[in-house]
Amino acid sequence: MPRIIYGTAWKQERTEDLVVTAVQAGFRGIDTACQPRHYQEPLVGTALQRLQTQGIGRKDLFLQTKFTPLPGHDPNRVPYDQHAPLQSQVAQSFKTSQQNLQTDYVDSLLLHSPLSPYCDLLTVWRALEQIHTSGGARQLGISNCYDLARLKRLYADAEVKPTIVQNRFYRDSGYDAALRQWCRQHDIVYQSFWTLTANPHILSSETVFRLARRHRKTPEQIFFGFLGQIGIVPLTGTCSERHMREDLNSFDINLTGDELESMHRLIA
Repeated sequence: MPRIIYGTAWKQERTEDLVVTAVQAGFRGIDTACQPRHYQEPLVGTALQRLQTQGIGRKDLFLQTKFTPLPGHDPNRVPYDQHAPLQSQVAQSFKTSQQNLQTDYVDSLLLHSPLSPYCDLLTVWRALEQIHTSGGARQLGISNCYDLARLKRLYADAEVKPTIVQNRFYRDSGYDAALRQWCRQHDIVYQSFWTLTANPHILSSETVFRLARRHRKTPEQIFFGFLGQIGIVPLTGTCSERHMREDLNSFDINLTGDELESMHRLIA
């Protein structure tokens, strides 16, 4: 998994060109979803075909998509039979993703959000496990999961353990401190989204300003570099090629112990 991933939500008709630009800039991780409401997954697939002609093949990229449960969809644009059993919904959604992305497999397949009751969550997870077992997904994970007790229960019941948790990284959740610690103990990669947008108070803080000046980096690079040092893989959805290149150049920073501690206090 790359240290930073390009997120394609909300890009609409610009998705294809932005994915191509991001990969040309150096990104090797792409995040999407089979959710027409917020993602244009077919345009990610078209971008991948364009990149293939430029010598960047499927094997060179970390490709991640998601199964989105019914409540997360626009009722008029559901990419599977909404009246079908949950197992069939998952299978149909993944088949659509394969067609959209023009690939037989993805490197990571996430459940876009937990379902309730828990029996439905486990039913969907079993369907994701079947995709993994058949070679369609190399890793499984879950997104928008802020309930550590539910994550622990899923982990205990899963035959194919989740290896990724992708969550909004913001103050309202306490930056998932306890959940992230548990993930580290179980070799689960924590991916952060809404990383910059939700945290202007961190980017404008005296701590980050001081470190940016000391390391000759932007505040955004300091924040991404810090997250990388503590094992978080951030998503970025910038539409600026300059910012793409800056984001990619965030990980040559080596914050000292005291500097790391000062950054930790910002997310405490």
